[in-house]
Amino acid sequence: MAKKLSVAVVGAGMGGLAAATTLRQVGIDVQVYDQAQRFSRIGAGIQMLPNSSHVLRGLGIDGKLRKTSFEPYSHLNRVWDTGEVKRELPMPESLHGAPFLCMHRGDLHEALLSVIPDGTIHLNKKLTGLKQGDGRVNLFFADGTTTEADAVIGADGVHSLVRDIIVGPDAPLHKGRIAYRGVFKADLMGGKTIAPSRTKWWGADRHIVIYYTRADRSEIYFVTSVPEPANWITKESWSAKGDMAELREAYAGFHQEVQDVLAACPECHKWAILEREPLPKWSEGHVALMGDACHPMTPYMAQGAATSIEDAAVLARCLAKSPNDIPYAFRMYEATRKPRTSRIQAISSANTWMSGGNEDTSWLYGYNAYETPLIEPPQSRLESAAE
Repeated sequence: MAKKLSVAVVGAGMGGLAAATTLRQVGIDVQVYDQAQRFSRIGAGIQMLPNSSHVLRGLGIDGKLRKTSFEPYSHLNRVWDTGEVKRELPMPESLHGAPFLCMHRGDLHEALLSVIPDGTIHLNKKLTGLKQGDGRVNLFFADGTTTEADAVIGADGVHSLVRDIIVGPDAPLHKGRIAYRGVFKADLMGGKTIAPSRTKWWGADRHIVIYYTRADRSEIYFVTSVPEPANWITKESWSAKGDMAELREAYAGFHQEVQDVLAACPECHKWAILEREPLPKWSEGHVALMGDACHPMTPYMAQGAATSIEDAAVLARCLAKSPNDIPYAFRMYEATRKPRTSRIQAISSANTWMSGGNEDTSWLYGYNAYETPLIEPPQSRLESAAE
């Protein structure tokens, strides 16, 4: 009987946990390593559109999430002050065969954890180095321990050490924008409500997205983008506190619904929106990247975690198709995924998605990572460079 393929996933975020399950589903032995000492419930909302909901269903967690998540009626885009509708896209499940769900990030993370066997995830494991040789990869951690696997997946986010090892350190791009976010109990609105949609309010140089995160509409989330001098930069941290008075001033004059939300919110967080260009390659030998480690997104299309979850499904399909040639499987994964993620990165960076007009959205939301054709790459990177 052939030995089971072993994969070490570095990072236990949304993409890493999704990969742990999709890889296990195709018969691969998976271990996950994360530098956190424990998981914390970060105060933020997240949108799972049909393209990622297909994968959540494949992971077996869609039923759990639908019990608690809010299902918005539509993607609603409105003018910042008058409330005029710029574009509305109803999102019934029948449109793309999977639901549009809004939820707390902690609920999604908890659901992803719920289908991973005990003993699979190892905390307090900060990666310090990798070494490839003889078809294996050795991993070295800050606590002095080591382990090895047939392959390594770097799902370690925007500050990925695995990425630095594969392609070298890269500097993030700061384009002078910061984001505020807040999650709070809806009863702080004093009886006022928000639209039953995911609403984006478009200003001339700023916007704010607002939606419920719970099926019972008991919790409200917002996230913004506003211009800020380039001298205000954080290390892409989600934990820096923001000033509510400063935030309310930034949205003075916006529609009353926006004013009501910001008036009710007791506290917020603030972080710099930093970007990176698409990478020249996603893998080297038996080591590959996924999610924010290789295609970090601005938050403007709600596709950061979604594309990481898509990656997980395609990655598992590629390894299942080519288990005896891991480098080739990783190049197939990159060839299949990179055109899509690069397109999303570019549109998200420009922040033009659904700002008006009637552009086709089916290529984004109608995508199914289990059904998209796998693209055969050249046999080697040298062949690819020669073409």
